[in-house]
Amino acid sequence: MKKIFAAVLALLLFAGNNLIKAQGCGDAPSDEGVQVFGFLQSQFETRFEDEAHTSFTFERARIGVQGMIPYDFAYYVVVEYSPFISPNPYLLDAFVTYNRFKWARVSLGSFKSPMGLEVNTPCNGLITVYRSTVSTQLVSPFRDLGLVFMGGDQKTKLQYQLGIMNGSGLGTFDKNKKKDLVGRLLFRPVENIHIGGSFRYGYPSYNNDEDSRTTFGFEAKANYENFTLMGEYIMDEGDYNRDLGGGCSGELITLGDKRSGAWAALAYKTKWDVEPVFKFDYFDSGNAQDYKETNLTFGVNYYLNDWTRLQANYIHRVEDPTDLDNNRFVIQIQAKF
Repeated sequence: MKKIFAAVLALLLFAGNNLIKAQGCGDAPSDEGVQVFGFLQSQFETRFEDEAHTSFTFERARIGVQGMIPYDFAYYVVVEYSPFISPNPYLLDAFVTYNRFKWARVSLGSFKSPMGLEVNTPCNGLITVYRSTVSTQLVSPFRDLGLVFMGGDQKTKLQYQLGIMNGSGLGTFDKNKKKDLVGRLLFRPVENIHIGGSFRYGYPSYNNDEDSRTTFGFEAKANYENFTLMGEYIMDEGDYNRDLGGGCSGELITLGDKRSGAWAALAYKTKWDVEPVFKFDYFDSGNAQDYKETNLTFGVNYYLNDWTRLQANYIHRVEDPTDLDNNRFVIQIQAKF
């Protein structure tokens, strides 16, 4: 096992990518000094529960800085300011990248785990307002502290990441003696199509080096002219720790020993910059209550310009064994800077 790990690690050192693109909040840094960037996602939301509840909210409000340090380093720092996520601002991403060699970049710090298509799609690039339930529940925690090696980019046949992570979530000291291994591999057989897979193996519970967690994901994405079709399947088993926190826009629920789910989405961008969207996602918690959930999202995106986007989503949710009648309608305006 150690020899296999060493071989994979050595291979990754000969190919790299910029982790900033995986985080997605800002463009690639330049050597022209400090760059300030960020985005706002303000919303009006209606929740159809026992009776309709409406509210103005913020989904996310982020600001960051990035840049190059002569001659071989880059830095990236982002802070979350949304009061609907936390009453106080907190550090979201912060890492340093050594990029002297084009095919041997290494980043160290706090960032997204390289697990899954939807999680590694930047928040300001999602075609629906919310991520699927399976991503929110099974990939959590989205962010962690660790070391990541990267290879390839969106123009190469292969692209991959390998992360050695604490496994304890965002901004938390590791509470056991073992580290998580997280990886993602993409293959592009032709232009504008990729297929790939992700994995995670680790020990999520505090002071527990015996009970492990294993997660696998399989993904595909295709772009043809103005059509986009993509989807993902995730299965997860073993130990878990809900105290580690999760991703965006969802409360974590109790899981069973084995849990899984999938999602698929189709979008078409018209010549008027209007993009109809349909998304299906399914989640099986595997818990004692045998809770399952299906969501149908009907949406439309309107791209006012390169920095501003308007999204409207109606989410029809069906739960089993008890349907809670909690459909949702949301309008979001996003502005990037």
